[in-house]
Amino acid sequence: MPTKKKPQVTAAPARRRELLDTAAEVFAEQGYNATTVRKIADHAGMLAGSLYYHFDSKESMLEEILRTFLDELWDGYDTVLAAELGPRETLAALVTESFREIDRHRAAVAIYQKESRQLVAQERFTFLAESQRKFEKAWLSTLERGVAARVFRSDLDVRLTYRFVRDTVWVAASWYRPGGHHSPEEIARQYLSMVLDGIAVRE
Repeated sequence: MPTKKKPQVTAAPARRRELLDTAAEVFAEQGYNATTVRKIADHAGMLAGSLYYHFDSKESMLEEILRTFLDELWDGYDTVLAAELGPRETLAALVTESFREIDRHRAAVAIYQKESRQLVAQERFTFLAESQRKFEKAWLSTLERGVAARVFRSDLDVRLTYRFVRDTVWVAASWYRPGGHHSPEEIARQYLSMVLDGIAVRE
């Protein structure tokens, strides 16, 4: 007779979140390919076999980590975009929301930054490419509206500006630590001051 597979046990929400947070930190620190289920289990203080009661693979853990991050990111972004603010206000709100997501999902952001190019080649991670297209559209359209409304400079290269803003915001995941001296809102304010007003003293 065939051996029956052990049923997968659903962890309590708090414990599941804790395990995913642990996995996210390991993925972010050691890289997805170098991370094994055993390494995640060791950091969680459990046997590798016990982790399989909650998740069927490290791929499913990573997918849930990234989907949770992106779902929350788009909840915030969609709220900003639906508010129909002016282009400068929209840009400021998107930047602030981005830093809030880094505060909530620092490890997931770091994983996304490091691994998304390789992951999108896998069928289960194609949602990353769709999110990237939406992300680019939201930022480019905001910058283009600002140029058209003469809120931003007419000689602005919007695509280059988008890439600069995108990369300089998300790279903060490499150094930001929740609970530090500056709140995400304060970091966003300082960042926007530099991007929108510059750092040179005005004559």
